[in-house]
Amino acid sequence: MAEQGGKRFFTASDEDILSGRTTDIYFTRTMEVLQAKNMMDTQALAEMTVAKLPRDWQWGVLCGLEEALRLLEGKNVDVWGFTEGTVFPSRTQSGVKLPILTMEGPYAQFCIYETPMLGFICHSTGVATMAARCRKAAGERSMIAFGIRRTHPAISPMLDRSSYIGGCDGVSSLLGAETIGKRPDGTMPHALIIMMGDSITAFKAFDEVIDPGVPRIVLVDTYSDEKTEAIAACEAIKDLSGVRLDTPGSRRGSFTELIREVRWELDLRGFKHVDIFVSGGLDEKVLPDLARAGADGFGVGTSISNAPTVDFALDIVEKEGRPVAKRGKFGGRKHVHRCPNCLSFEVTHDPEEVPRCARCGQDMVPAATKLMEKGRRLIPELTAKEIRDKVLEQLGKVTL
Repeated sequence: MAEQGGKRFFTASDEDILSGRTTDIYFTRTMEVLQAKNMMDTQALAEMTVAKLPRDWQWGVLCGLEEALRLLEGKNVDVWGFTEGTVFPSRTQSGVKLPILTMEGPYAQFCIYETPMLGFICHSTGVATMAARCRKAAGERSMIAFGIRRTHPAISPMLDRSSYIGGCDGVSSLLGAETIGKRPDGTMPHALIIMMGDSITAFKAFDEVIDPGVPRIVLVDTYSDEKTEAIAACEAIKDLSGVRLDTPGSRRGSFTELIREVRWELDLRGFKHVDIFVSGGLDEKVLPDLARAGADGFGVGTSISNAPTVDFALDIVEKEGRPVAKRGKFGGRKHVHRCPNCLSFEVTHDPEEVPRCARCGQDMVPAATKLMEKGRRLIPELTAKEIRDKVLEQLGKVTL
C-alpha cells in the first residue's frame, strides 16, 4: 500500500494546515506576485460574509471560529467579529451582507490562510446550524448526535463539537465526547443482538456486563415486532430506562403510529417510566410529529453531519485605508450593531451612528468584538458548553 507523505490516511496534519499546504494554488501564486512587486506590506481590510444561507434557513449558528483564531495566531493581523455561537442572518435589515468576521493587516499575512479559515467556519457553521434547527424542532426532548459514521473519521471531533454547540445534548463518539468534555452517549447496536443470538439474551447480557452508570436503553426492532420486544425488555431488565426504535423505512410504515402503539402497550402494562427513543433518517421536519406521537428522545445522524456548508466568502473591502470592492460586494469598513430583542443586525459607515431596529423600534448595540490584535488573542477560549448555553439562549428568540 502506497502511503502519501508517510501518512496512512488521506488527511492533513496540523502542520500541513498551519504551513498553508491546504490552501488553493492561486493564493500561493498571489504571494509570488506580491513578493516580486514589493507588496508584502500592503495593507488590506477583508470581511467574511455570506450572500444567502442554505435551503430556506433564515439564520445560522457561527461555529469553527476557535480553529480560525488558532490558525491566525502569531500573524500580524487584527480580527473583529462575532464570538462563536452567535446566531446570525445572512444580511442586515437594510439588505447589506453581514460581516461575520473582519480582519486587517498586510494582506500577505493572511492570504494563504483564506482557504483553511473558510473551511473551518463554513463546515462547522453548517453542522451547528442544522443541529440548532433540530434542537428547536425537538423542544426539550433529549437529542444525541449519531452522525459520525456518515463522514470521514478524521473530522469526527469537529462534527461532534459543532453538533453539541448547536444544541445536541450529547454525542456518540469517544473522541468527540472527549473534545467537549462529556461522556459519550449511545445504546446498543443490532450487531450485539445478532451476535448474542436473540434480543432477550442480549438485553440481559448488556445489563449484566455494562457499567451500572450507563442508562439501560435497548434496541427493540432487530427480529420481531417492536411492541413485543419492548414489553419483553421491560420484563427482562429491572431498571430499564428506555427502548430505542431504529426500524428501517422499508418496515416502518407510519413511524408516528408505531411510536403511539409502543407507548400505549407499555403504559397499559405499568411501564410509563420507560422512555421511547427513536433514530433513523430524522431531521427538523419530522421531529415535531414524532414528539407529539410520544417519542421522548432522538438520535439524529446524517441530517446533521451531512448538513450543507454555509457558503462564506472572504473579500477585500479596503486597500491601504481606501474603500475597494469587487462586483457584488459592499466596499469599506462596516460597524456592526445588533438589536438585543429580536437579534436583527445593521451596519453603518460611521462608528458613532446608532441604528434603530426597524422591527422593534429600539436602539441597536455594537455587536462585533475585537478578537485578535497583531496575532495575539484578546478573548479567552470558551468551553463547548459555554458556547452551547449561549446558542440555546438565542434560539428562544428565533423561529424555524
